[in-house]
Amino acid sequence: MTRAVVDPPWDFTAWRAQARIALRRGIEPSALDWHDSHAPSLLGDITLDALAASMQGNAVAPADGPAMRTPTVPRSFLPLAANVLCHRDPLRHALLYRILWRLTHGEPYLLRRITDVDVHRASELGKAVRRDAHKMKAFVRFREVPGEDDAYVAWFEPEHHIVDKVSGFFMRRFAGMRWAILTPYRSVSWDLQTLAFGDGAVRADAPADDAAESLWRTYYAHIFNPARLKTDAMRAEMPQKYWKNLPEATLMPRLVREAGVRVRDMADRLPEPPRRRIPAPPPPAPEPVDGSLSALRAAARGCRRCPLWQPATQTVFGAGPEDARVMIVGEQPGDQEDLSGQPFVGPAGRLLDQALAGLGLDRTRFYVTNAVKHFKFERRGKFRLHRNPDATERAACRTWLERELATVKPEVIVCMGATAAEAVLGKGFRLMQARGTWHVLDDGTRAFATVHPAYVLRQRGDAEREAAYRTMVGDLAMLLE
Repeated sequence: MTRAVVDPPWDFTAWRAQARIALRRGIEPSALDWHDSHAPSLLGDITLDALAASMQGNAVAPADGPAMRTPTVPRSFLPLAANVLCHRDPLRHALLYRILWRLTHGEPYLLRRITDVDVHRASELGKAVRRDAHKMKAFVRFREVPGEDDAYVAWFEPEHHIVDKVSGFFMRRFAGMRWAILTPYRSVSWDLQTLAFGDGAVRADAPADDAAESLWRTYYAHIFNPARLKTDAMRAEMPQKYWKNLPEATLMPRLVREAGVRVRDMADRLPEPPRRRIPAPPPPAPEPVDGSLSALRAAARGCRRCPLWQPATQTVFGAGPEDARVMIVGEQPGDQEDLSGQPFVGPAGRLLDQALAGLGLDRTRFYVTNAVKHFKFERRGKFRLHRNPDATERAACRTWLERELATVKPEVIVCMGATAAEAVLGKGFRLMQARGTWHVLDDGTRAFATVHPAYVLRQRGDAEREAAYRTMVGDLAMLLE
């Protein structure tokens, strides 16, 4: 027997590396013993890694089977394998290799046969992992860490090894806060910049409660609709094993017990005619109490100068040192910025960080903001797609940018995108014709414009995307002058 070691056992890259070695050596599934530990075998089996080392520089086929090139497999096999590997079934590695062997040895359309025993088993394991990932997204509850600002910890007990798989969802959803998720087998944390993984923990490592949970319970009790109560459906969707970590679960017995009485009261209540009234106009944006950035930020939260505040989650104001030498002005917040309240934290922000780091520049030394402070979007199913703000909306936000410029007093302004360039350099500015050149404003401040990182990400081909990225980096290099 030959030992194949997958460490960590849920990692697709680790499994694929072992499977490739085995396929190249022509080792049949029945001759492989899969493990998730590098501990030595009592039987003294040779490992695939040792075989791979012996193959280097040796083009002769091994004696235990014909050597073969790296095979091609159906595209659908890759996500299936990634999901199955997260399952706790100890036989999952062998199952996937058996399917891979069959795909590359005369059964290229195996995955289409849903009645096949191996394919059916892999499908069931993948469904269980996807279901567990959905539960984690739905039932993780963060609690504030006592004594720390904007730091949260959650405890969760997954059925399978899904922490690595689901961590990206929480990074995108809670990009603007520092958090950690603890589970019995693995932990993950986000520090506003990077994800870090660690060992498992115990329930006592996470806070038991915080002040926000009483507000959440009050809110949940008010939105609970007794007329739509279906206890069987609730238990199916929210199994009792998760209740101990959900603050609203403590309300369920009382809400279920009182549901019948509340429904009868609702039925007996006399109907009320609709109240027809003209809503009062929204209040104007409050004026800042002083000229500090914190006062401006507080005043901008109540801005009602244009309709964009209504669908948006919150105002996304600028961030950075009040005495920054450089101010970077973008166009408007995106989906992740709208949810987190911080500028440039989504994919475009991460690409900007990468470009600045490549030039040896530290973004934390810059003041970063947007010409428009609310996210303008249109819904497409579950997604919110960016829409360009119109002239009225850009003009309504102009005063906030002017106040930021007056407070920070930067020496250099970087305009990223056409909207930002027009806000700073004037209407009619042609971005692609005038980007990458210095301009001097009336007060002596130097400024230049370049493409927005989102423009780079929107390029369809790899070559086009690389060219756009080089353009942006070349313009940003002007900060080194």
